Amino acid sequence: MTGWLGPEEWQAVALSLKVAFWAVLVSLPLAVLVATALARWRFRGRGALNVLVHLPLVLPPVVTGYILLLSFGTQGTIGQFFKKFGIVLAFHWTGAVLAAAIMAFPLMVRAVRLSIEAVDPKLEEAATTLGAHPMRSFFTVTLPLIVPGILAGSVLAFAKAMGEFGATITFVSNIPGQTRTLPSAVYAFLQVPGGEASAMRLVIISVVIACGALIMSELLARRVAQRVGGS
Repeated sequence: MTGWLGPEEWQAVALSLKVAFWAVLVSLPLAVLVATALARWRFRGRGALNVLVHLPLVLPPVVTGYILLLSFGTQGTIGQFFKKFGIVLAFHWTGAVLAAAIMAFPLMVRAVRLSIEAVDPKLEEAATTLGAHPMRSFFTVTLPLIVPGILAGSVLAFAKAMGEFGATITFVSNIPGQTRTLPSAVYAFLQVPGGEASAMRLVIISVVIACGALIMSELLARRVAQRVGGS
């Protein structure tokens, strides 16, 4: 691929893969927790949590990026707190991870939540009746059944994180080698004469990744249905 892509293009692809990987990894545990809460628990504020989780889907990405800049920027309250520990997010690749994770979070939660809701609650109730703690029932009964759903959500989130643009460029800008991910690179190449060929190569890579993610997600969703149906 290094022969087909130029150094700057390859750098953008590699950074996108790195950002998407960490975005999925750091958000997955919270996504499973939130999906479980929305699917199984009844508590005050559940509706508000549901709205908050899905807000990045309907907010303009630039607005989300601006909110991140105000909150996690060097002058933001949270940003100043992290700065005390030497963690800087704005205009750094770790900030791109945060932006990508927030934008991909709703897709991951939705996929995991649907897989949890497909599992018959009576299976957990039966395990609890036999003396198992509810937490143990979840890890030994529900979690094995929803693994394909978790993988499907992770794949979708990975693809979304790879394609994230608006929030990322607002929060961390478009710095070559630092924060220039694949979508930012396409935008940058289209702004300079003669950059169309580089942009087209990155577009092809984006389309291939998106199609592969959708196909894999669909196959995993069918796997969820088969496992739950067979349970």
